[in-house]
Amino acid sequence: MAAAWKAAGLTYNRYLAVAARAVRRSLKDGPRLAAERRGQSELRFAKWENGKQGEVKTMAETNQQAQAESK
Repeated sequence: MAAAWKAAGLTYNRYLAVAARAVRRSLKDGPRLAAERRGQSELRFAKWENGKQGEVKTMAETNQQAQAESK
């Protein structure tokens, strides 16, 4: 039998993100605020060409630009 997250059409990473958000939201105010701050992350990347690093960008900005361009 397949795992419930797989049967629902989720990836394992997405399943973990949903579960973590549910746990953080169930906490009392003080611990919830601390947990929400820990839950935020920022991924940065840069393209390398000919041995030189290009501009460093955040994944969030890149995703927003891509969504705006696709509309």
